[in-house]
Amino acid sequence: MIRKRFIKLSVGGVVVAGCAAYLLSDRRNLRRADIPSAEGDSPAYLRPDEEAILLLASLAPSGHNTQPWSVDHLEPFHWIIGNDRRRWLPAVDPSQRETLLSLGAFLQNLEFAAGAFGYVCQWTLLAATNQDERVMDVRLTKNGPLNVLNIEAMKSRRTLRAGFSPEPLRHDDIARLVSGEPDFIRYFPTGSRESRFIDEQTVEANLLQAYRDRAQEELADWIRFSSKEVRAYRDGLTTGTMEIAGVSGWAVRNFYDRTSVLKKSFRERTIGQVREQVASSAGWIAITSPDASVASLLETGRRMQRLFLKVRGCGIGMHPMTQILEEPATRLSLSSAIDLGARVQFLLRVGYVKDYPPPASLRRPLSWFLRKGDGR
Repeated sequence: MIRKRFIKLSVGGVVVAGCAAYLLSDRRNLRRADIPSAEGDSPAYLRPDEEAILLLASLAPSGHNTQPWSVDHLEPFHWIIGNDRRRWLPAVDPSQRETLLSLGAFLQNLEFAAGAFGYVCQWTLLAATNQDERVMDVRLTKNGPLNVLNIEAMKSRRTLRAGFSPEPLRHDDIARLVSGEPDFIRYFPTGSRESRFIDEQTVEANLLQAYRDRAQEELADWIRFSSKEVRAYRDGLTTGTMEIAGVSGWAVRNFYDRTSVLKKSFRERTIGQVREQVASSAGWIAITSPDASVASLLETGRRMQRLFLKVRGCGIGMHPMTQILEEPATRLSLSSAIDLGARVQFLLRVGYVKDYPPPASLRRPLSWFLRKGDGR
């Protein structure tokens, strides 16, 4: 009897201690809005319009949210957009193909933001290879307001991973998303041969990647487990961006670290989540390019960003899933099974969503990727 009472008291003590730890620890997924903005805390040589435009440009998406861009400030409204090799993902993107696509998205945001403030961009391509540090020379000239609606679209854009409806996209929404670019953007509805194939190969590619240690270690390097890390780095993947909420999110923020990602249990959960994701969507959007040149990759990244800025207005969630293109075996099977007459550069899982939460991914302050340069 005494032993039973002792066990009850012990269990009760553990529960109380666990509840106390929960109440006193990191309980909340941090979103972008929760981190104080660095706006107004920029170098003195930067004009207010320059600051606003570059901050909007930096809201572009990137793999693992690495934010691989740099900006050399040559003179007012004359910059060199660069490729920061410290933010490459060599395990899953050894040729820096995805890096160039992300830089293209940055350039598209920059052009839209400049237009909203009444500037026109004059571009000069500098890079000859995906690895060149200096990518694009851009000069902004005042020309009156061109577009202002894209500012809110840039601010509210976010990647969604869950809650997708299997209802196929409506024809009017498809027309809006493709918007005159049918040669480069194709939609494969759920249930189609192409969609089923991409579902299967996405699971296979994630399985290969989850058990490829270099890729898993690279992923671990870019996960910001605690809110302290989130505030310190302002990049990478967080529990908020990965949509790990509630007690699960609390457990990750308080008890997980880099070594957790390398465990078998984490890898298995990852594959399970991927299976659930591909089983629930309206299908896939593929974005292609005519070739793999620097200019084509940058333009394809711009094209993807234009698409990303439209989906929220249609109530459509979009989830880039690039693993098929990152693993050689699945990339080859994709090109042989689905012939689009061009190179597939993006595969985007899509679906209607009931709720569209605010952006969660963090962004680095402008001073972290801006430097005073001479253009050499």
